[in-house]
Amino acid sequence: MQITAAQVKELRERTGAGMMECKKALTETGGDLEAAVEAMRKSGMAKADKKAGRVAAEGRVEIVTEGNKKAVLVEINCETDFVGNDDNFRAFAARCAQVALNSGADDVEALMAETVDGQNLEEHRTQLIAKVGENVQVRRFDRLQAEDALGFYQHGARIGVVVSLKGGDEALAKDVAMHIAASKPVCVDETGVPQDLLDKERAIFKAQAEESGKPENIIEKMIEGRIRKYLAEITLVGQPFVKDPDQTVGQLLESKGASVAGFLRYEVGEGIEKKKENFAEEVMAQARGA
Repeated sequence: MQITAAQVKELRERTGAGMMECKKALTETGGDLEAAVEAMRKSGMAKADKKAGRVAAEGRVEIVTEGNKKAVLVEINCETDFVGNDDNFRAFAARCAQVALNSGADDVEALMAETVDGQNLEEHRTQLIAKVGENVQVRRFDRLQAEDALGFYQHGARIGVVVSLKGGDEALAKDVAMHIAASKPVCVDETGVPQDLLDKERAIFKAQAEESGKPENIIEKMIEGRIRKYLAEITLVGQPFVKDPDQTVGQLLESKGASVAGFLRYEVGEGIEKKKENFAEEVMAQARGA
């Protein structure tokens, strides 16, 4: 019988196994999903079953560069920092980053289809899940091309930054990357601030200013002053430089005849809602149920 893409997708979600393994299992079981899951469990290929839904908010970021021409930043997640430091997990993360740098993949799905050592990355991921016993996900990756100078900074395994400069040199680019790692700017300058974010902050500032009871023209000046302060806080060029707070990053760049063409900043688990567990409450709930 013909195995559909929907059947393969469902089995992949159930088992975390690779596309080809899922299609093979479904073919052998005549399209019976439950039988395919059972067969893969018996063969050891489905140790990832039920792990795919578990929160993976730990892990590591990897940076790989090609000379001073381009760089890639990749985030790979697992469930615990223990596995994040496991040699097998680290090797898989490094392999994903290298493939992301050299391949033409433009999203994670395409990246996982890339072949290394006779298997695609999705198959390597499934085997890693079986080995470490945790959900493992390649969450995202981005590449950055160099303009005149490319710099990067990695803070342990959790934060990675890549910066491309127009003008300047690698030392300056690394200093700026270090600053970005510490200060988390939203964008390079105010032209890159999302309009919805600016509108939201303006509405908050207006509500706060109106509580003062001052005239409308004064309120407008108060709002504009707070907006300027807010922009200085969230834009790279407006922030005080971490190594010399007496000057902004913008002033530092200007003094070196440089500007930032672009930057990437990843922090492991950012934006992922982590499950909070209270083991004392869990034990009490079980005791009450008993």
